[in-house]
Amino acid sequence: MREAAATGDAPPSYIGAGGVDVVSRDAAAQALGAVVQLHFDKTVEKKRAADAQKQELWRLYLAFLLVLSVLLSGVATSPPGRLQCRHLWAPAGLLSLAHLAFYAAVAHHLRCLNGFRYQRRCHKLTLALAADRLRMLKSAGEVVAAADVEVPYQEPHQGYLGKFRRSWAVHFAFLIATFAFSVAAAVAILCF
Repeated sequence: MREAAATGDAPPSYIGAGGVDVVSRDAAAQALGAVVQLHFDKTVEKKRAADAQKQELWRLYLAFLLVLSVLLSGVATSPPGRLQCRHLWAPAGLLSLAHLAFYAAVAHHLRCLNGFRYQRRCHKLTLALAADRLRMLKSAGEVVAAADVEVPYQEPHQGYLGKFRRSWAVHFAFLIATFAFSVAAAVAILCF
């Protein structure tokens, strides 16, 4: 390779033909194979990271429901003389703080989870393009245009982001429903 550069000759894998760079089929197959392996590894890595975020999100949900059950059972089992309707602000305030903390934690986890999902989708699209070009390379001649070997990073269409908005909406609706139920239960227990 150094000898070729010193004598002004092109490296053996790159052959100029009429101003168009071409690559030998073996070098192109090796380059595309490396791209396929890289994006496959990245896809698996993002899948594992997304699964870890999902597990953490479920743990967070369980902890939140445990806090709600402890708070509501404390309100329900308090003696009638201790907590009355005028004391409603205390459980309602605690419920509000618990929901606010839970929302902040869920927002963080969803942002991470959606980021991993988006990156995984990008790697899968790029992997598919590289694998397709590798398949087409099998039927090519001994030399291939260098532009056919390049695999640009692929991104999904804009409609794919709607999936994440729906996920946010479902989680936010769950949070509003549990908040309304918790406050209504506290009011029913204390005031009726």
